[in-house]
Amino acid sequence: MSSLSRELVFLILQFLDEEKFKETVHKLEQESGFFFNMKYFEDQIQAGEWDEVERYLSGFTKVEDNRYSMKIFFEIRKQKYLEALDRQDRAKAVEILVKDLKVFASFNEDLFKEITQLLTLDNFRQNEQLSKYGDTKSARNIMLVELKKLIEANPLFRDKLTLPSFKASRLRTLINQSLNWQHQLCKNPRPNPDIKTLFTDHTCASSNGTRAPTPANNPLAGPIPKPGVFPPLGAHGPFQPIVSPPPSAIAGWMSSATPSIPHAAVAAGPPGLVQAPSSAAFLKHPRTPPGAPGMDYQTADSEHLMKRIRAGQSDEVSFPGPSHPPNIYSPDDLPKTVVRNLSQGSNVMSMDFHPQQQTVLLVGTNVGDISIWEVGSRDRLALKNFKVWDISACSMPFQNTLVKDATISVNRCIWGPEGSILGVAFSKHIVQIYTYNPAGELIQHLEIDAHIGGVNDIAFAHPNKQLCIVTCGDDKTIKVWDAVVGRKQYTFEGHEAPVYSVCPHYKENIQFIFSTAIDGKIKAWLYDSLGSRVDYDAPGLWCTTMAYSADGTRLFSCGTSKDGESHLVEWNESEGAIKRTYSGFRKRSLGVVQFDTTRNRFLAAGDEFQIKFWDMDNTNILTFTDADGGLPASPRLRFNKEGSLLAITTSDNGIKILANADGQRMLRMLESRAFDGARGLSESVNVKPLIAGGLSPIPNASASVAPILERTDRIQQPMSIGNLATMESSRVDVKPRISDNVDKIKSWKFPDIADSSQLKTLKLPDPLTACKVVRLLYTNSGLALLALASNAVHKLWKWQRNERNPSGKSTASSVPQLWQPTSGGLMSNDLSDAKPAEDSVACIALSKNDSYVMSASGGKVSLFNMMTFKVMTTFMPPPPAATYLAFHPQDNNIIAIGMEDSTIQIYNVRVDEVKTKLKGHQKRISGLAFSQSLNVLVSSGADAQLCVWNIDGWEKKKLRPIQAPPSLQSPLVGETRVQFHNNQSHLLVVHESQIAVYDTQLECLRSWYPRDLLSAAISSAIYSCDGLLIFTGFSDGAVGIFNADNLSLRCRIAPSAYISPPISSSIGNSFPVVIAAHPSDPNQFALGMSDGAVHVIEPSDAETKWGGSTSQENGALPSIASSSALNSQPSETPSR
Repeated sequence: MSSLSRELVFLILQFLDEEKFKETVHKLEQESGFFFNMKYFEDQIQAGEWDEVERYLSGFTKVEDNRYSMKIFFEIRKQKYLEALDRQDRAKAVEILVKDLKVFASFNEDLFKEITQLLTLDNFRQNEQLSKYGDTKSARNIMLVELKKLIEANPLFRDKLTLPSFKASRLRTLINQSLNWQHQLCKNPRPNPDIKTLFTDHTCASSNGTRAPTPANNPLAGPIPKPGVFPPLGAHGPFQPIVSPPPSAIAGWMSSATPSIPHAAVAAGPPGLVQAPSSAAFLKHPRTPPGAPGMDYQTADSEHLMKRIRAGQSDEVSFPGPSHPPNIYSPDDLPKTVVRNLSQGSNVMSMDFHPQQQTVLLVGTNVGDISIWEVGSRDRLALKNFKVWDISACSMPFQNTLVKDATISVNRCIWGPEGSILGVAFSKHIVQIYTYNPAGELIQHLEIDAHIGGVNDIAFAHPNKQLCIVTCGDDKTIKVWDAVVGRKQYTFEGHEAPVYSVCPHYKENIQFIFSTAIDGKIKAWLYDSLGSRVDYDAPGLWCTTMAYSADGTRLFSCGTSKDGESHLVEWNESEGAIKRTYSGFRKRSLGVVQFDTTRNRFLAAGDEFQIKFWDMDNTNILTFTDADGGLPASPRLRFNKEGSLLAITTSDNGIKILANADGQRMLRMLESRAFDGARGLSESVNVKPLIAGGLSPIPNASASVAPILERTDRIQQPMSIGNLATMESSRVDVKPRISDNVDKIKSWKFPDIADSSQLKTLKLPDPLTACKVVRLLYTNSGLALLALASNAVHKLWKWQRNERNPSGKSTASSVPQLWQPTSGGLMSNDLSDAKPAEDSVACIALSKNDSYVMSASGGKVSLFNMMTFKVMTTFMPPPPAATYLAFHPQDNNIIAIGMEDSTIQIYNVRVDEVKTKLKGHQKRISGLAFSQSLNVLVSSGADAQLCVWNIDGWEKKKLRPIQAPPSLQSPLVGETRVQFHNNQSHLLVVHESQIAVYDTQLECLRSWYPRDLLSAAISSAIYSCDGLLIFTGFSDGAVGIFNADNLSLRCRIAPSAYISPPISSSIGNSFPVVIAAHPSDPNQFALGMSDGAVHVIEPSDAETKWGGSTSQENGALPSIASSSALNSQPSETPSR
């Protein structure tokens, strides 16, 4: 093939890629053998599409071509064989052996025999060379690294791994140039040439005196070209069209009964005939190549009406459309004053203000819970932890997903149009719909298994005057559901990537939905089954959200590219073009930038640890605020409907409320009403009904008073700026003194559980020798408990599926089996000759897929197969002995091992090599915690010091001792353990003298010291799976359950509640040495006891969560808000 023909193939490849003919692109790559697409090759391997992998490779090389090629095919087929063995598919493994691997027997017969022998093993990992084989995903990634090296070294792939460099849409440009040249050769060139085909050369027909049709009668009339030249067919044509909107823009997709619109010949009338589109006209259907917006050549049978997108037009270009009123607001109208700080307790993912009650805020978090806050009084009106309402009604893929990984996050939460209903979209499959009444109660309404994968957005719409729910998800679809019974009404398919957001809207009684996907495509849909009506490229080509101004006349979008480039733009609807692009973003935004609009005048976006504001009519930034600091890099934000309040997220899992003058006046009114209610209550507690007009609950009211109030204190009245003037004129200006009065009636009572009838508890059966439990873990699936005793023996309890326990999850209501393999062997650690096992420090870590456990009890570190209990390998013989183990979050083959000599060794199991040794502590390592999002490892030691290490270069970033209690002057010593919160920004630090929460700079945020009824030394503590609670064990046998956000006590469990009386009297010193938290049930935990027993504990059936009805603010034994230099007295009230 000639070099020009070869280049033509590259141009065709580019054209096919721009037109999204993905399968055809890769077919041409393979058939021509000109370009090897490494990204496509990697994707197919990671997806396990082995037939496609070999088919694609066959276009470039064969097995016998050279030693590199042979090695490439061998690695692929070996991986396919091992995966079949791993899933116990022996028939498939034999087929692969005979058909695919036998070809290598002639080259290495011994290797083929060894591969064949793997069929005889129960688990191929019993083979020494394969003992370090991880899960399927990690094995494929490791193989890919090797394959890429082989491909790059293979001479047959030389010059085939990169595309030649040429401009985008090059083939279009050549066709434009050809058409212009053909037109110049015409004998009678016409000013407005009519091109209907590319199959024959262009010639202008001789004029017969007839007039060209006017634009009014031609739905496809385009921009008026310069006289005497052919209008360019793409963005790369030599002649640029005059910027002028098309006439009859409404004749596009919104008025069409079908997406297939025949194209008439392009003709243009005189400029004076160009008319402004109606207010409903917008967004016809262009298809634009990435990075190069342009108009495709139009053919008579084209499926879609195609228009040129003019991205990034300057502000000077004017577009017909609705006129906007002059700016009647000033920057002082923006809410920039911090008036409230709310502590949510976990990372806030989504917020939405109530459409009528201007101070009621809905919040969803990364642990799946939702809260409703009354920001005026700072009260949390409702809190719903994530729970699947009816698991039996959910699809099997969703059930399997929950079994593998129970963590779930809120992706979006939103109020319905009237505020009587709200919707929550979760990161896995489902949406939940609640009804909301004025008393602040949330009532379950609908649970819909909506999408395969994550549900990325949810919105409400009113097609056909019926309330509907619109959702989108990772399965690349948009779905519309009936809001009454949850019946699916429409499914919109057409996106080629996960759908990131939806924006329902209506104009002139036409209902439609915009959707954006993570490949940057914007599409629009009518409520029919006729497909997408538009296809645009969003700036940044990644995560984009769209929103209209409050009056529905102006459309904006905000998005961030994979490289961190952020774009906030206004669209011209009639043209599908970008009207203006707003400047002022950080060059590399740290995260996806969020935005909101208010008052039909202002835009706001979170960027660079600030909130930035723009006037809608000016591309330059108007002003900004850092809200007194403490914001994340890209804070989330939400205006209330009137624009008087702005909620923004903080880096410490909180929310700040910013207000303008109107908002501050509204909050003062709420405070005054709350103060009046509190004063009246303190004067006469026996009064049963409160004033019906109370806007907010009485803060910190005692539990004994709450039933008397009959929840009338929670009735929310609509509050708006418009009625504040009359309200204020009828009230005396009283400075709020809520805390002075209400705290007098505060009751610090909390549940003290002392009897087994007040909870559910189960002592696990154990016929083996009882020895102190030193380590205790739930499996990641939540189906089993693994204990390590002081005699170096592991014990594994598995729950079975039955009528009482259909899920098979661990529970105190069903007795599990102490599981052992058929061989009957125990899983025992290697012991040290120098020290008895009981005197050694034990450590344990479990792989993510529950297949392997790594453990040590003073001797070598052992790697066990959890199915067979067999030792797969041992390493790290003492001295020094291993004292703590932690898997690297990104690579199961990398392990951080804390040592008895105070060092930390970073060990690669696969190559049996210590990569580096970290030194910083003075005594043995007692805790290790990785944070993948922060890219750090935090270590703690028996020297009571904390150290932060960067996991890229393993350099030490910070070292400091933990903060001693105020009563203790000397520095602390003793075992210290650490655990990251779900939000990865807070760190739980556990020492016998305290539980404390630190930030990532090792600053102590709050701490709690044993006292009063919980005065014994702390033996263990751990976060609940949702991060809302801290389960804490004490050396006297008691258990304390604390709120994670402020360390206030929810309840105390006495030893008598879970230890039966005979044992309690004979072994009075039994206490929980270690606590384990269930991976998906936030209220279940297990205790590993000093007498060898293991107890599983849950709330009673009457109380669904610990602490019962006790409010989060009504906990006893408040924590001490700490700073780096603690010099204050313990606080009288817990921090909110």
